Amino acid sequence: MFRFILSRLGQAVLAIVGVSLIVFIAVRISGDLERFVLPPDAGSAELERVRAEYGLDRPLYVQYGLFLSRAVVGNFGDSWRWQAPAWDIVRDRLPATLELALAAAVISAIIAITIGTQSAARPGSWIDKFGTAFAVLGQAMPTFWVGILLILFFAVQLHWLPTSGHGQFSNLILPALTLGWASAAALTRLLRSAMLDVLDSEYIKMARVKGVSEFAVIYKHALRNASLPVLTVMSVQWAHLLSGAVIVETIFAWPGVGRTIVEAIFNRDFAVVQAGTFMISVVFVLTNLAVDLLYGVLDPRIRHD
Repeated sequence: MFRFILSRLGQAVLAIVGVSLIVFIAVRISGDLERFVLPPDAGSAELERVRAEYGLDRPLYVQYGLFLSRAVVGNFGDSWRWQAPAWDIVRDRLPATLELALAAAVISAIIAITIGTQSAARPGSWIDKFGTAFAVLGQAMPTFWVGILLILFFAVQLHWLPTSGHGQFSNLILPALTLGWASAAALTRLLRSAMLDVLDSEYIKMARVKGVSEFAVIYKHALRNASLPVLTVMSVQWAHLLSGAVIVETIFAWPGVGRTIVEAIFNRDFAVVQAGTFMISVVFVLTNLAVDLLYGVLDPRIRHD
């Protein structure tokens, strides 16, 4: 187990370094920082001064080496837009993003378990047809369009929920539902397929012959064994929830890391972009590690020895 965890941590470090390198290069080829910091009529001397101040006059490999050496100790530089350390800005906004992503994950799991299990238990019924239609439409509808439709219906027409804001439960419902919509559709489709395979197993037939209640057969025996492929996809969906939060946070003015990264990109705030993507990548790889370890708990046949 220790060797497995050590190996996965090494892979996680390599993944984080790779993401940081890609983002580092991408933000620097997207535009010049000094053009945003200085007024349009600034002279060449002022431009060179700003480039030297932010270290942009050095070769890219030197800049990246300095970035890595500072990032190890949590120093991503200062934000020129917010006039504060970039790590502090991203850290303060991370709880809002995790709150939104976790709420979306809970909503998608509840929808998938409710519809997916009942669709598999009653194939060909109206709930099975509804689940199939929901899975297809849910994955076909873009996230931003779902968010706009929910705003028009629940906020503009019915006046039930607010269109933006943060701090109250009502502010969380529409963004979380929007973010978890596509994930719920994908998990519903996968869970239905996995449940159909498990429900056709011999031990399920034996449980029914012994008189075990249908509720226990579905939710205690079948669902647990069908959860492994679903759990794998959920770990991948977690990355989609974190990355999709960028769009959802922008639509609903949610004060999270995604919206902050978007604002930083528009303002060429390299430090905040790098700190934000670094933090999201760390959360993602640690989640995948936790899922791998959880496999052994759900299925005794899987052991990381």
